[in-house]
Amino acid sequence: MGVENFAKVTQEGKRSVKRARVLLAVRLQTSFGEIEGKLRDLSQRGALVECTEPLDVGMDVVFSRGDTIVPARIAWTSGNRIGLEFSRMIDESEVLVQLGRTSANATQPRFRRPRLNGEGLSDHERKLASAWGVAVGLAVPD
Repeated sequence: MGVENFAKVTQEGKRSVKRARVLLAVRLQTSFGEIEGKLRDLSQRGALVECTEPLDVGMDVVFSRGDTIVPARIAWTSGNRIGLEFSRMIDESEVLVQLGRTSANATQPRFRRPRLNGEGLSDHERKLASAWGVAVGLAVPD
Protein backbone atom coordinates (compact mmCIF):
# COMPACT_ATOMS: atom_id res chain seq x y z
CA MET A 1 0.00 0.00 0.00
CA GLY A 2 1.20 3.45 -0.77
CA VAL A 3 1.33 6.40 1.49
CA GLU A 4 -0.79 9.49 1.09
CA ASN A 5 0.30 12.66 2.86
CA PHE A 6 -2.32 15.15 3.96
CA ALA A 7 -1.58 18.85 3.71
CA LYS A 8 -1.61 21.01 6.80
CA VAL A 9 -4.93 22.61 7.69
CA THR A 10 -4.69 25.81 9.69
CA GLN A 11 -8.33 26.64 10.43
CA GLU A 12 -9.16 26.78 14.10
CA GLY A 13 -10.28 23.40 15.43
CA LYS A 14 -8.64 21.49 12.59
CA ARG A 15 -5.51 19.37 12.63
CA SER A 16 -2.31 21.31 12.00
CA VAL A 17 0.24 18.52 11.48
CA LYS A 18 0.88 16.34 8.46
CA ARG A 19 -0.84 12.98 8.49
CA ALA A 20 0.03 9.96 6.39
CA ARG A 21 -2.29 7.13 5.40
CA VAL A 22 -0.64 3.77 5.94
CA LEU A 23 -1.46 0.11 6.52
CA LEU A 24 0.87 -1.30 9.17
CA ALA A 25 0.56 -3.67 12.11
CA VAL A 26 0.63 -2.08 15.59
CA ARG A 27 0.21 -3.17 19.18
CA LEU A 28 -1.68 -1.42 21.94
CA GLN A 29 -0.93 -2.25 25.54
CA THR A 30 -4.08 -1.81 27.63
CA SER A 31 -4.93 -2.41 31.28
CA PHE A 32 -6.37 -5.81 30.29
CA GLY A 33 -3.61 -6.96 27.93
CA GLU A 34 -2.07 -6.42 24.53
CA ILE A 35 -4.21 -5.84 21.43
CA GLU A 36 -3.05 -6.10 17.85
CA GLY A 37 -4.35 -3.57 15.38
CA LYS A 38 -3.90 -1.98 11.98
CA LEU A 39 -2.39 1.48 11.79
CA ARG A 40 -4.34 3.42 9.15
CA ASP A 41 -3.24 7.02 9.73
CA LEU A 42 -0.20 8.44 11.52
CA SER A 43 1.04 11.88 12.51
CA GLN A 44 3.39 13.32 15.10
CA ARG A 45 0.44 13.84 17.47
CA GLY A 46 -1.67 10.74 17.02
CA ALA A 47 -2.89 7.79 15.04
CA LEU A 48 -5.96 6.10 13.63
CA VAL A 49 -5.99 2.40 14.50
CA GLU A 50 -8.41 -0.38 13.56
CA CYS A 51 -8.84 -3.11 16.16
CA THR A 52 -11.39 -5.79 16.91
CA GLU A 53 -11.45 -5.21 20.68
CA PRO A 54 -13.92 -2.62 22.01
CA LEU A 55 -12.07 0.23 23.72
CA ASP A 56 -13.47 3.26 25.54
CA VAL A 57 -12.86 6.96 24.98
CA GLY A 58 -10.48 8.31 27.61
CA MET A 59 -8.74 4.97 28.11
CA ASP A 60 -4.95 5.08 28.44
CA VAL A 61 -2.92 2.77 26.17
CA VAL A 62 0.67 2.37 25.04
CA PHE A 63 1.09 2.55 21.25
CA SER A 64 3.85 0.34 19.86
CA ARG A 65 5.14 0.11 16.31
CA GLY A 66 8.77 -0.95 15.81
CA ASP A 67 10.99 1.26 17.96
CA THR A 68 8.20 3.81 18.45
CA ILE A 69 6.61 3.25 21.83
CA VAL A 70 4.54 6.10 23.20
CA PRO A 71 1.76 6.45 25.79
CA ALA A 72 -1.55 7.58 24.30
CA ARG A 73 -5.17 8.29 25.17
CA ILE A 74 -8.15 7.15 23.15
CA ALA A 75 -9.68 10.40 21.89
CA TRP A 76 -12.61 8.88 19.97
CA THR A 77 -14.06 5.59 18.76
CA SER A 78 -16.24 4.70 15.79
CA GLY A 79 -17.03 1.06 15.09
CA ASN A 80 -13.73 -0.80 14.96
CA ARG A 81 -11.66 2.40 14.61
CA ILE A 82 -10.09 4.42 17.38
CA GLY A 83 -8.32 7.77 17.37
CA LEU A 84 -5.24 7.99 19.54
CA GLU A 85 -3.77 11.17 20.95
CA PHE A 86 -0.12 10.67 21.87
CA SER A 87 1.01 11.98 25.26
CA ARG A 88 3.94 13.66 23.48
CA MET A 89 4.63 14.57 19.89
CA ILE A 90 6.72 11.90 18.28
CA ASP A 91 9.70 13.00 16.24
CA GLU A 92 9.14 13.36 12.50
CA SER A 93 11.91 10.81 11.89
CA GLU A 94 9.87 8.26 13.90
CA VAL A 95 6.93 8.84 11.57
CA LEU A 96 9.16 8.54 8.49
CA VAL A 97 10.68 5.29 9.74
CA GLN A 98 7.18 3.82 9.97
CA LEU A 99 6.63 4.86 6.36
CA GLY A 100 9.83 3.19 5.19
CA ARG A 101 11.68 6.47 4.75
CA THR A 102 14.32 8.37 6.64
CA SER A 103 14.66 12.11 7.03
CA ALA A 104 17.87 11.97 4.96
CA ASN A 105 16.29 10.34 1.91
CA ALA A 106 12.98 12.19 2.29
CA THR A 107 14.65 15.50 1.48
CA GLN A 108 17.28 14.26 -0.98
CA PRO A 109 16.48 14.25 -4.68
CA ARG A 110 16.11 10.86 -6.30
CA PHE A 111 18.85 10.19 -8.81
CA ARG A 112 17.95 8.56 -12.07
CA ARG A 113 20.04 7.34 -14.93
CA PRO A 114 20.38 9.96 -17.64
CA ARG A 115 18.62 9.33 -20.91
CA LEU A 116 20.80 8.19 -23.73
CA ASN A 117 19.26 10.74 -26.07
CA GLY A 118 21.77 13.28 -24.83
CA GLU A 119 19.27 15.22 -22.75
CA GLY A 120 20.90 16.53 -19.59
CA LEU A 121 24.36 15.21 -20.47
CA SER A 122 27.53 17.28 -20.57
CA ASP A 123 29.81 17.00 -23.61
CA HIS A 124 32.12 14.70 -21.67
CA GLU A 125 29.21 12.47 -20.60
CA ARG A 126 27.96 12.37 -24.20
CA LYS A 127 31.37 11.17 -25.39
CA LEU A 128 31.43 8.48 -22.69
CA ALA A 129 27.93 7.34 -23.62
CA SER A 130 28.88 7.19 -27.27
CA ALA A 131 32.01 5.14 -26.51
CA TRP A 132 29.96 2.81 -24.33
CA GLY A 133 27.39 2.45 -27.11
CA VAL A 134 30.06 1.46 -29.62
CA ALA A 135 31.48 -1.10 -27.15
CA VAL A 136 28.09 -2.79 -26.65
CA GLY A 137 26.83 -2.36 -30.21
CA LEU A 138 24.31 0.44 -29.66
CA ALA A 139 23.98 3.68 -31.52
CA VAL A 140 23.77 6.49 -28.97
CA PRO A 141 22.17 9.67 -30.41
CA ASP A 142 24.25 12.86 -30.37
